[in-house]
Amino acid sequence: MTATSKFPYLKQDFAASLVVFLVALPLCVGVAVASGVPAELGLVTGIVGGIVTGLMPGSSLQVSGPAAGLTVLVFEAVREFGLPALGVIVLAAGLLQLAMGAWKLGRWFRAISVSVVEGMLAGIGLVIIAGQMYAAAGLKAPASGIDKLVGLPQALVRALGSTEALASLGVGAGTIAVMVLWKRMPKRTKAVPGALAAVALATLASLAFGLPVATVQVQGLLGAIQPPGADAFGELADPAIFGTIIAFALIASAESLFSAAAVDRLHDGPRTAYDKELMSQGAGNAVCGLLGALPMTAVIVRSSANVQAGAKTKASRVLHGVWLLLFAALLPSALALIPLPALAGILVHAGWKLIPFRQIVPLWRTHRGEALILVVTAVAIVAVNMFEGVLIGLALSIAKTAWEASHIKLEVIDKGAGPVQAHLSGNATFLRLPKILDTLEALPQDRPVELDLSGLHHLDHACRTALENWADRHSETGTEPVKVTSAS
Repeated sequence: MTATSKFPYLKQDFAASLVVFLVALPLCVGVAVASGVPAELGLVTGIVGGIVTGLMPGSSLQVSGPAAGLTVLVFEAVREFGLPALGVIVLAAGLLQLAMGAWKLGRWFRAISVSVVEGMLAGIGLVIIAGQMYAAAGLKAPASGIDKLVGLPQALVRALGSTEALASLGVGAGTIAVMVLWKRMPKRTKAVPGALAAVALATLASLAFGLPVATVQVQGLLGAIQPPGADAFGELADPAIFGTIIAFALIASAESLFSAAAVDRLHDGPRTAYDKELMSQGAGNAVCGLLGALPMTAVIVRSSANVQAGAKTKASRVLHGVWLLLFAALLPSALALIPLPALAGILVHAGWKLIPFRQIVPLWRTHRGEALILVVTAVAIVAVNMFEGVLIGLALSIAKTAWEASHIKLEVIDKGAGPVQAHLSGNATFLRLPKILDTLEALPQDRPVELDLSGLHHLDHACRTALENWADRHSETGTEPVKVTSAS
C-alpha cells in the first residue's frame, strides 16, 4: 500500500500545514510577549495545540493555539498571582473544560448571546490596542484598561520627545502598514502570510539601519518550561483564583466553539462534534498547564488559513505543531532578532480585527437591545476587567430575554353596561406584574368583571397569586365575584 493510497490528502495537508505554521509563528510569539510571559511559552502552547489537540476528535480543520482574545486575562492573572501560578490556572481550566464536555455542555455554548461574545471580543480588542500602543513606543503600559486608554495622549507626548521611542513607533507602524497593504499584493506574493512578511521586514529593517529597538528575550524552549510546583498549587488557597479559572474556562470554551461554528461554514467536510471539541480543548489546556504555558483556544485566523490553504484532514494541524516544535528546538536564537514593536504592531492589527465595526451599525438599526448589550459588554471589560465585564454582558442578555419573554397584552372592553371584560394574552410573569395590576385596579369598583386568561401561554406563580388576591379584593366591595376564565 502506497503512502498516497493510505493518506490520499497528504499533499494538500502538507502544504496547508506550512501555511498555518507561518501564520501561527508570529502570533504565538506576539501573544506571549503581550501576555507578559516568555516568548517560548507561546510556542509551547502552539505545539500542544497542534500535536495534542490536533490529534483529538471534535473539529477536523480548526487549529488551536494561544489567542489574542485571552491576552488581557492572562496578563492580569500573571500580574495578580505570578507566573508560576499560571500553570495551575490553565490546568484547572482545562480540567473544568473536560468536565463540561463530559457533561455534554458543549452544545449549550451556542446558546450564548452573539452580542455578548462580540462585545467581549470588542472589549478585548480595545484593551489590546491600547496596551500595545505603549509597547510599540517602548513604554510601560498602565495596569487597567481604562488607564491604558486615558494615558495614551500623555504617552504620545513622551514618545515624541524620545529618539528611541520614535524609532520603536516607526517599526510598529511599519508593521501594521505592511499587514494592511499585503492584501493588495499580487497573488503569488500573498502566498506568504502578511504577519510573517511584516515581522521579517521589520527585523531586516531594524538590523540594516541599526535601530535602537528592544527585541524578544530568549531563554530556550526547555528553559522556559516551568511545570507548576507545590508553591504554585498553594495559590489555590486564595478564593480569588477560582474566578480567574472559571473565566479562563468559559471564555476559552466560548471562543473555541464559536470558532468551530464559523469554520464549519467554510468547508464541506465533517461537522464539529461540540462536546468532543470541548474535551479536546480541555485536554490541550491541561497539558499546557502542566508545562506552565499559555492557555489555548481554537483560533479563527489560523483555522480559516488552514481551510483556505486546502487542508482536508486533521493531519495539517498536527504537522503545523511539528514545524513549530522543530523551529523552537533548532532555531530559538532567531527569536532574539525580532523587534518587540513589530510584535506590538501585529497585536494592534489583531485587536482591531476583533472589533465588529461593520456589524454594529446594522445591529443598531434592527436590534437596538442587542447593540446596547454589545457596547456595554465592551465598555465594562475596558472599565472593570474581563471576567466582570462578561458577567455584566450575560446579565444584560438574560434580563433582555426575560423581558421579551414576558410580553403580555391586556385588553379591556367596557360596553357601558354589564360586566367589564379584561382579556390577558401572552406570557404573564412577575416582570410585567406591576403593569397588569395597575390596569386591573383602575377598573370600576362597582361593576362586575370578567377576567379571561385563556389567551395566556404562560402564567407564573407570582402572577397567579397576585391575580387571585386582586379578584378577592374586588369582590369585597359588594359587587358580583370576579368571573375568571382559566388559562389553558
